[in-house]
Amino acid sequence: MTTVKPEAGATYADATAPVAERVSDLLARMTRAEKLAQLGSTWAFRVLEGGRFSAERARPILGNGLGHVTRVAGATSLKAAQVARAANAIQRFLVTETRLGIPAIVHEEVCSGVMAREATIFPQAIGVASTWAPELNRQLADAVRAQMRAMGGHQGLSPVLDVVRDPRWGRTEETYGEDPYLVARMGVAFVRGLQGADLTDGVLATAKHFVGYGASEGGLNWAPAHLPPRLLREVYLYPFEAAVREGGLQSVMAGYHELDGIPCHANRELLADILRGRWGFAGSVVSDYFAVNDLHSYHHFAQDKQRAAMLALSAGVDVELPATDAYADALEHALDAGEVSEARLDEAVSRVLRHKFELGLFEDPYVDEGAVLTAVSAERHRDVALEIGRRSLVLLKNDGVLPLLDGPGTVALIGPNADDARHLLGDYSFAAHIEALTEARERRGLLGEMMTIPDDLEIDESTDGVPTVRDELAVRLGDRLRYVPGCDVVDPSTDGFAAAVAAAAAADVAVLVLGDRSGLTPRATTGESRDRSSLDLPGVQEDLVRAVVATGTPVVAVLVAGRPVGSDFLHEKCAAVLMAWLPGETGAQAIAEVLLGEVNPSGKLPISYPRTVGQIPVFYGHKVSGGRSHWHGDYVDSPVGPRYAFGHGLGYAPFTIDRAAVEAAEVRAGDSVGVAVTLTNAGDRAGEEVVQLYVRDPQATVTRPVLELKGFARVSAAAGQRVAVRFELPTGQLGFYDRDLNYTVEPGEIEVYVGLSAHDRALAGSFVIRADANRPVTPKAYTGTTEVRDLSGEAVASPFGGDGGGPGPAVGRV
Repeated sequence: MTTVKPEAGATYADATAPVAERVSDLLARMTRAEKLAQLGSTWAFRVLEGGRFSAERARPILGNGLGHVTRVAGATSLKAAQVARAANAIQRFLVTETRLGIPAIVHEEVCSGVMAREATIFPQAIGVASTWAPELNRQLADAVRAQMRAMGGHQGLSPVLDVVRDPRWGRTEETYGEDPYLVARMGVAFVRGLQGADLTDGVLATAKHFVGYGASEGGLNWAPAHLPPRLLREVYLYPFEAAVREGGLQSVMAGYHELDGIPCHANRELLADILRGRWGFAGSVVSDYFAVNDLHSYHHFAQDKQRAAMLALSAGVDVELPATDAYADALEHALDAGEVSEARLDEAVSRVLRHKFELGLFEDPYVDEGAVLTAVSAERHRDVALEIGRRSLVLLKNDGVLPLLDGPGTVALIGPNADDARHLLGDYSFAAHIEALTEARERRGLLGEMMTIPDDLEIDESTDGVPTVRDELAVRLGDRLRYVPGCDVVDPSTDGFAAAVAAAAAADVAVLVLGDRSGLTPRATTGESRDRSSLDLPGVQEDLVRAVVATGTPVVAVLVAGRPVGSDFLHEKCAAVLMAWLPGETGAQAIAEVLLGEVNPSGKLPISYPRTVGQIPVFYGHKVSGGRSHWHGDYVDSPVGPRYAFGHGLGYAPFTIDRAAVEAAEVRAGDSVGVAVTLTNAGDRAGEEVVQLYVRDPQATVTRPVLELKGFARVSAAAGQRVAVRFELPTGQLGFYDRDLNYTVEPGEIEVYVGLSAHDRALAGSFVIRADANRPVTPKAYTGTTEVRDLSGEAVASPFGGDGGGPGPAVGRV
C-alpha cells in the first residue's frame, strides 16, 4: 500500500516504475535543502522524549526529511517492541509531515548481532572466524537481518573486513583475522546473509573500514597505515573487492585513518577510482562516526569544516554519520562557493534514494509492532549463536587434562571472567555500548553537540539472562565445583589470592577463566580505542596464574579475550589452554560443554598467536626475506615463529591426512586444477577438522609470500571414518599485482600444500601454469569449489559449507 503523499502522477510513487526513473523523478522535485537532508543523519535519542517519539523535538531535525536515523535500538535502552514503535513514529512523521514524504534508513551496529536490548548476542567476529565455517556466518547474518527488519532497521554497519596482523590493536576482536582469503570468505558470507535474496526483505551490509584500518602504526586506533601499493591491493583491498564483486555489497564505510598522507575520507583514489571505477561499486559510501569533520579537527587536513565537507563529498563520501554536522551549513557554503558541484550532490542523493526504493520503504515504511518480539526472540537465533560458539573455541594446548574428570573429583573455578556475564560480550554488544552512552552523558562535551545525551534517556546496562561459566559448570558438576574469583580483570588488588590458592590446592583440577573486559570505556581492556602495549593478561591476572600453578594442581586456562593474550609462563605451565575469545550470550554453555567433553573442540586460529609483543608482526604469509630464515634465524632471546600457528587448533579426536595429491602436472592459464585429500578421524569419538589448502609461487617476477591460503573445508567424521576432500583451484586465484600494478597470472610452477595449520602441512605436489595465447588475460577468481565425500563415494552433507561452495569460481575483471 502506498503511504507517501506525492503530487498527482508522480513517477517516484509508482511502485511499478523502474527504480532509476523513480530516483530521477524524485530528485528533480527536491530543493537543495531537501537534498542535503538526505546526506545527513540524527541520533534516534534526539527525537525521543521519555523513550517515545516527540514531534516537537523532531520538527527542526526532520523538517526537510532525513537520510539516516542512527541506532533506534543501539542508542537507547528500548525493548524490541518499543524500538519498532519508535521507528514507526519517525517514519510516520517523515511520510506525513514533510513535503515529499521520503522515509529514512534506520541503521544499527551489528558487529556481534544487532546491538539491541533483547536481540541475540553472537560471538564476536574473531570467534566466528575461528569456526572457519562461512555458512555459519551467513546464518548469523540472516538472523541479524530478520531481527533488524522486525524492529524497523535497514542498514547494518558490518562486516568488518579489516585484515589485522597486530593484535595490540583493540579492534582485533571485531575482525576475521590476518588472512585476506579467510576474511573474504567470511565477509562474503555475511554480506549474502544480511542483504538476502531481495533488498525488499534485506538489510544493507556496510563493509568497513575502507581500507587498511587494521594495519595502524603501533597498533594504535586512528593511527596512519603504512601500506605500499601492492600490499594494499593484494591483502587489504582484497576482502572488500570480493565483497563487492561476489557478494553484491551495497555500502562501504571509509576508515578514520590516513594512507600515505591522505585521510581515507578525502581519498578519491580509494573511493572513486578503485571502489567505483575499477570494481564497479554502485552503492553508497558512508562516513565513520564524526569522521567528516575529523578531516579538520583531527587530521588538520582541512582548514575548516567547510573544506572538510567539500573534500569528503568530492572524494566520494555520500552520507555523514551519526548526525548531520559538516554536511549541513558547511556543505551548503561549499556548494555556494563552487568548491563542490551540484552534480556531485545529486549523485550522492541519488544513491541514498535508490537504496530507499530498493528496500521498499516507499511502499511499506512501517513494521508490525505486534510481531516484533516473536521475530527478535526466536529460539533459532540462539541456536545459531550456540553452534558458532561451540565451533569457535580453539584448544591451543592439552596435555591430557581435558576433557575434565567425569568421575569423582573436584574442580576449583577461579578467575575474574568465571562469573561475570558482561565479560563474555564484545565491544559492540548492547551492554558495552550503553556503558559508552553513560560515559558520554557524564562527560558532557566529550564528543560535542552531536553526542549530547538527553537526561531523560533511560539507560539499562543489564545482562540479565546471560549465564556465566560458573552457572553452566555448576549445573553439570554440582557440589564438586568450588568458585573463588581470585582477582579483578584490571584492579591491582591481590586480596583474593589466598582463597584462590587454597581452593586450587584442595581440588583435583583448577580452571582459571581469565582475560579481557571488552568495550569502549576506560575500564575496558579490549575493543575500539582500547589498544595495548603488552599481550600479557591485564591487571594482576598473570600473578594469579603463577600463584595457582605453584600449588601443583593441574591448571586449565580459559582465555575470554579479544586478542591473543597470555605470558610465556601461562602457556608453558598450564596443562591446557582454551581460547574462548568473546563468545556471546551462549558462550558459557559452549565453554562448559567443551571443558567436560560434551562437545569436541574444533576451532582454528584465524590469526597467528605471538609468543611476545616484541615479535609483532608475526603472521604466516611473510616473504622469504621476512627475517625467519636469515643467518641465525631466531631473535637473540626468542624464537621468531609464533607460539601457535595460523590455522592451529586441537581436538579430542585427532585427524590424520593420509594422502594429498595435485591431479594435473600442467594446466593452461584460466583453467583449474584439482587437489585431492584423504583424511581419517584417528580418534575414538566423532569430531570435526578443517583441511587447509595453501600455495606458494617460487618463480614470480615479484617476491611472493612463503604461503598463501587458497581453500579450506570443515569436515565431520565418526571415529575411524575416512573422508575425501577435493578442492578445485582456479588459476585465476593465483595471480598477483605486477610491477605496473596490473593483476597478472604468470606462467610457471605453483607448489601446493595441504595441512591442518600453516605449520602442520605437507607438500601435496606442484603444477605448471602454461600461457594460453587464446586467453591473454586470466580473469581474477576469488575462490574455487570444494567437495567432501566419504570413501564410499557418497557426498557428505555438511551444514557448514566449504570455503567456496556454489557451482564454480566467482570471477571478476580488474
